[in-house]
Amino acid sequence: MVRTQIQFPDPLYRRIKEVAESNDWPLAEVVRRATELYVGRFAQPQSADSEWSFPTLDISDDFLLDPAEVKAEHDAINVRSR
Repeated sequence: MVRTQIQFPDPLYRRIKEVAESNDWPLAEVVRRATELYVGRFAQPQSADSEWSFPTLDISDDFLLDPAEVKAEHDAINVRSR
């Protein structure tokens, strides 16, 4: 693991401490979990040698939409709009 220093505004720091205490976690655990959730919302860059696939779009609240699943509808709309 890597150690680092982070500065938080006072109100956010107090809220993080409240969450940590209410779950009996260290403050670092709250920050790690929150960071994992936030970073997980961004697509990972793919290496040049990997095969391309439709990205999964995060539309928040843990509902995910896979564009591959809606491609048929997209194609039907395209045909109708010509």
